[in-house]
Amino acid sequence: MTSSSDAARNRAAWDRLSDDYQQRHGAFIGRAEPGWGVWQLSESDLQVLGDVTGRDVLELGCGAAQWSLLLARAGAHPVGLDNSARQLEHARVLLAAAGVDFPLLHAEAENVPLPDGSFDIVFCDHGALTFADPYRVVPEVARLLRPRGLFAFSHSSPLSWVCWDDEADTVDRRLHHAYFGMHRVEEPDEPVEFNLSHGDWIQLFSKNGLSVEALIEVRPPEGAASTYRSREETEWARSWPLEEIWKVRKVA
Repeated sequence: MTSSSDAARNRAAWDRLSDDYQQRHGAFIGRAEPGWGVWQLSESDLQVLGDVTGRDVLELGCGAAQWSLLLARAGAHPVGLDNSARQLEHARVLLAAAGVDFPLLHAEAENVPLPDGSFDIVFCDHGALTFADPYRVVPEVARLLRPRGLFAFSHSSPLSWVCWDDEADTVDRRLHHAYFGMHRVEEPDEPVEFNLSHGDWIQLFSKNGLSVEALIEVRPPEGAASTYRSREETEWARSWPLEEIWKVRKVA
């Protein structure tokens, strides 16, 4: 599979944005326990990945590998992949400081240079399934998973896309964009982002031999803190899902 122009654009964007991103959010996501999404909801509560002991795990869009570092400490055998070389430089610093070592792979999620059936779990937390084309990534995930392997990822909900006010740069209670046909959004000087309607996600999973086990529509606790979202956006998400977590499994 050849590299896409969007992958090249996003590689350059994240190399440019990485230092500021880690300064803003690194401490928030670099916690002692793994957490999901913009409010870092506890994996121990959600049980998306379950017991990772002895599991071969690929994180697609690992950034500074905060998640994979915690999974390694929990007994997993992770590989962290990111499209940005600069993000992986941050990851190497964190791994060295923690005394933890596992492979870090500089590659696109749409074109992973690893053999078929390499992993028990493939996951990302607002990583590759936000910043890479799902029509290219999902088939690649299906290829990389072993039979009955788990694919889990968090991302912005389709509803948050529909309710996003471009001028105010936030969500509100109005419908600003079409739901049907959503796929790709490009803004000047920003990474290209991707999303699909729920029906299109399910069709894409099914086409690639993946069966949906759960869709967690995230509702943050009242007063939840985030370095990613304002208090107003958090309050909005108390009534409508701003982000969601898919949990799907390879059928055979």
